Amino acid sequence: MYMAKITNLVAIMVSSSLLMFSGAAAGGGAIPVEIVKQGQRYVLLRDGRPYEVKGAGLEFSDVSVFASHGGNSIRTWRTDNAQSTGLEVLDEAERNNVTVALCIEIGRERHGFDYNDEEAVARQLEYARGEVLKYRDHPALLTWIIGNEPNLHFKNPRVFDAINEISKMIHELDPNHPTTSAMAGIDAGLADLLKQRAPDLDFVSIQMYGEIVNLPRYIDEMGFDQPYMVTEWGAVGHWEVPKTSWGAPIENNSSEKAANYLKSHQVAIAPNPEQVLGSYVFLWGQKQERTPTWYGMFLEDGTETETIDVMRFIWTGSWPENRSPSVANLLLNSKNAYQDVSLVSGNTYEASVEVSDPDGDELRYRWEVMHESDATQTGGDREDVPKTLPGLVKAASRGEAVLTTPEQPGAYRLFVYAYDNKGHAGHANIPFLVVK
Repeated sequence: MYMAKITNLVAIMVSSSLLMFSGAAAGGGAIPVEIVKQGQRYVLLRDGRPYEVKGAGLEFSDVSVFASHGGNSIRTWRTDNAQSTGLEVLDEAERNNVTVALCIEIGRERHGFDYNDEEAVARQLEYARGEVLKYRDHPALLTWIIGNEPNLHFKNPRVFDAINEISKMIHELDPNHPTTSAMAGIDAGLADLLKQRAPDLDFVSIQMYGEIVNLPRYIDEMGFDQPYMVTEWGAVGHWEVPKTSWGAPIENNSSEKAANYLKSHQVAIAPNPEQVLGSYVFLWGQKQERTPTWYGMFLEDGTETETIDVMRFIWTGSWPENRSPSVANLLLNSKNAYQDVSLVSGNTYEASVEVSDPDGDELRYRWEVMHESDATQTGGDREDVPKTLPGLVKAASRGEAVLTTPEQPGAYRLFVYAYDNKGHAGHANIPFLVVK
């Protein structure tokens, strides 16, 4: 089914791209981008001037808010996200003096794409050609990303041959923008595959989460001496954290996430300016992935969290005038998430959280119970939001509440949000198991 969808998409997009090409660049034409080596350092030049990428993965959020915090470049995961076309994304970026690393979506082996199918690979190449023709002359375009994590759970190395062919095609049609492909992690074997099968790429893009603190060591041990970007990094991944005895991953609270963002940048990105061309933090927005709060730097209602404070500091050297609430211990029945909170159905239990506001703002609390996610998807694939169970939590006082457990045994999660009423919030959650 996935291959059929790609085939139909290719046919539609190739034909439409030829019609749209004449009006693709709303601005003043392409701004040349290149990578040069100056002494021992690789430098990304845009219009002949050094351009350090201060970026974020952004698809459905306000670009002007991103720019106001000091960011200068966004990355996508496809050229058309079903809400905005690539042209609309590029135009909005240009209006805010922001560039775009535009990703051309390609087939993933884990979704059923067969890189031994020469016809499917050829159709994919033509689809990519159409996307390049549409957007190559836009002034906000910075670089092309050929596929997101095509190496995740792959077995057929011909995926890298296909990436190389797309890169060669791009260079033929568009001499103004470099090419890359966003890899899930990096090791010596992957680096060798890219060197052997995709040598046309101008640089490598790497995506790591909790393990990113080890990236400098991996780069050194591999003897990897080429330029690279980090095109996804941020929260510790749900596959990297401890789990409860019933398998629920334990999520960091918003302040722990913020501290981890700062540490990750200081340890893994900032110390290697000789090779790192910049980075795109994940995610400038909100999404469901195991929980509604795991990876997004915003809440669903657009409220900012402490990770945005951190990125503003990283990008500008200054903290925002008004800071987000700081969250500490969340306890349920006097236990934390690492203590396997098991509760009896239909009973009441006390919950408490420690929250402070750096600016002394009055805080408003919201408590919520959700079913534990049963998602097994990988690579950020779409997940359903777990069902919310209303009416189970009654706020008792500031930072305290009483939970009435569901009658139905099973795995659940208690969430708490603390709002400063200035557009910022802190959050935490704790998984719990209900038994008879």
